[in-house]
Amino acid sequence: MDKKFNLKDSLNKLNEIVSWFEAQEEIDVEAGLEKVKQGAGLVKDCKARLSEIENEFSEIQKEVEKETKDLPDDDEEVNADDLPF
Repeated sequence: MDKKFNLKDSLNKLNEIVSWFEAQEEIDVEAGLEKVKQGAGLVKDCKARLSEIENEFSEIQKEVEKETKDLPDDDEEVNADDLPF
């Protein structure tokens, strides 16, 4: 996936395609086919980017869980002498 891919821009382009179809009284089949192809490509790219974002969130969650598992529980007393500061 291109690092410059912007999910928001792609979703806006999909909305423009939908609006184009809604505005047509009589759809030019050739133009409509091109819009459908463009929309399908955008949907594919958006799904891939959303999957990447989901993976990034999962990694962050794992890191946070790893860092917080060593923290004392709420009911566990903390000795001030054990603190590094």
